[in-house]
Amino acid sequence: MQTNIRTALVSSLFLSLLSSMAHADGLSDLKSALARLQGQTPLKAVVEARTWNRQGDGKDAEENAGHAVVSLEEGARGLQVLYSKDMLSKLEAEERLKEKDSKAKTPTLSALSEVNSSALRPMLFAASSLSRIMDKANFKGERNDTYGGKPARVLNFELSMDKLPERDRKYMKKFEGSLDVWIAADGTPLASRSAQNVHGRAFLVVSFDLKNEEEWVYGVVGDRLVAVKKENKNSGSGMGEKGEGKVVKTLQIQG
Repeated sequence: MQTNIRTALVSSLFLSLLSSMAHADGLSDLKSALARLQGQTPLKAVVEARTWNRQGDGKDAEENAGHAVVSLEEGARGLQVLYSKDMLSKLEAEERLKEKDSKAKTPTLSALSEVNSSALRPMLFAASSLSRIMDKANFKGERNDTYGGKPARVLNFELSMDKLPERDRKYMKKFEGSLDVWIAADGTPLASRSAQNVHGRAFLVVSFDLKNEEEWVYGVVGDRLVAVKKENKNSGSGMGEKGEGKVVKTLQIQG
């Protein structure tokens, strides 16, 4: 009887150990998933972008908000960003208004740069985008967590100033950066969050501080990893000026 109990306990412990080992290397699981999800599955989607920024402080601050919606198709013919007739009409009206009044509110024009092909490509090819960010980071460790109410693992990375382009490092005196990636049991990315804080000085007397945060939510379309939401927040101060901004983009798959 005791022998059977002992055998059962050993077997249970062995299976538990195997299960733990199977998921112990989250970094390898993530890299395998990113390699697997760099496919070319055609997709159609609608992207909505909302932007906001404020320059200055107090009663002299100037605020601008933007909003734009586009449709897109990505497939054998490449990436096509489609502007509706309604959006084109808004752009034309805002351009004419801007010519008459340089301070006029132009929400569609303000958001236009966030819905062009260059800005949208990282969301459509999210595996490549995340891989490039990881190339600039040093892996620190992982821990168990939850995401969307389900078990997940979080991989933590440190963003290193040494891996930034030299032109970006030129005036940096202090840099802190981190990246967290939530992954499913098979390594598929669920979400990521990065933060960067920079203190710098230029021309000996001009100092500045910059802060940037990004949050991504991922989804899978066939063999392709996409970002269904991307949110960016930034703020900065220097030379007596302050500014902050926010961009939120959502991608809705069609069909």
